[in-house]
Amino acid sequence: MHILLVEDDHKAARLLARGLEEEGFRVQVAHGAHEAATPAGFDLAILDWMMPGKDGVTLCAEWRQAGHELPVLMLTARDAVADRITGLNTGADDYLTKPFAFDELLARVRALLRRFDRAQPAVLKVANLALDARTRTATRAGASFALTAKEYALLDLLMRHAGAVVTRLQLAEQVWHADLIAIDNLIDVHIKNLRRKVDTPGAVPLIETVRGRGFRLSSQVDTGDA
Repeated sequence: MHILLVEDDHKAARLLARGLEEEGFRVQVAHGAHEAATPAGFDLAILDWMMPGKDGVTLCAEWRQAGHELPVLMLTARDAVADRITGLNTGADDYLTKPFAFDELLARVRALLRRFDRAQPAVLKVANLALDARTRTATRAGASFALTAKEYALLDLLMRHAGAVVTRLQLAEQVWHADLIAIDNLIDVHIKNLRRKVDTPGAVPLIETVRGRGFRLSSQVDTGDA
């Protein structure tokens, strides 16, 4: 599981990241909202409320407005009931007041991930493309096609973040669990193979290359081959 930790306190961020990594999570730290414009590709986000510039509540609200549905745990020293209500009403899924025990944060993270996993649909749908988690097969405009393990993982990630750019680094970390440098060329090979199956001749292309960044699955309504 990949966690985005947005915390402007460098020491606190380092300690939290280390603790989560020791529990088997992969953690990417952002030291402010300017480093966390999109949570695409992450399974959960931990946000500090009080940050210079844009605060965690504003950032969370922007994510929700953009359609990002990953679970969000809000951290703050503000413990008034009104503050907790504000955080939850703007899109946070849980709220933890400082100071807190790491074990409690860990328990809340795991509970959010369990809750979110149960809420995931068995079949993902974008435009006229569907991905079935039970059979691990895909269907476009009624035509089914098989996927390799890597193709399935790539398409699953792109579909879960349809309309948003999934970076090459995110693909490397979440599909191959490797450094980008080591498998950069492999990404292109697998995307090319996936395109052959998804974007067949005559179909409106869904998999877009965003030069210098990564790839995006278009969420437009596909009428070209419906």
